[in-house]
Amino acid sequence: MSVLVVTGTSTDVGKTVATAALAANAVAAGLRVAVCKPAQTGVTDDGPGDLQEIRRLAGDRVRLVELARYPDPLAPDTAARRSGRPLLTLEEIVDTVRMLDAEYDLTLVEGAGGLLVRLGAGGFTLADVAAALGAPAVIVAAAGLGTLNHTALTVAALRSSGVECPGVIIGSWPTAPDLAERCNLDDLPDVTGVPVVGRIPAGSGALDARVFATRASSWSDLPLPTKRRAGGASAVL
Repeated sequence: MSVLVVTGTSTDVGKTVATAALAANAVAAGLRVAVCKPAQTGVTDDGPGDLQEIRRLAGDRVRLVELARYPDPLAPDTAARRSGRPLLTLEEIVDTVRMLDAEYDLTLVEGAGGLLVRLGAGGFTLADVAAALGAPAVIVAAAGLGTLNHTALTVAALRSSGVECPGVIIGSWPTAPDLAERCNLDDLPDVTGVPVVGRIPAGSGALDARVFATRASSWSDLPLPTKRRAGGASAVL
């Protein structure tokens, strides 16, 4: 399997831009890439969601799949109940990702909010999705105060679910980091037991696609779980 789950310590930590950067790097390496966003909340039916932002940044060579959309900016299961729309099921997500994995070299699965946000029927979470797929999960974290606790809790939750965490990406790294941010960069590996594998400069989501793709390769050294193509080795980005 060549699936990577992208989760976060909370909402608004930069998951979408991080996912776009990973997708852009994979496309630049000549890989066929798909991104699945199981649940989009807080967006009208005809409004642009996170996947449209990924397309703007990573280009139209990326396959985009959204399974459910709910208008209220809430956890997906709560938003589904309020809207009267069907709740997602774990099986629906797993089956879709496996279908994409059969066709693409890399499939990225972007969660909603933090790791333990309930996504649908029965209260399943992104940790359950990753465990069912046997896929690793990279964590996108904030840079400032509170991130040590939030990131350590997220890593612990992944481990308790039997999910491998290859590292942490700081979703918005300031141009002039303060004392806490500088210390957090050093302390995160010790506190969490996993490396910091990337830092995305603040404001990167406002770049145009060409500049974004050019710069994204320097933001992360995370090895991506990609398929071995005939006559070649697995890509490491």
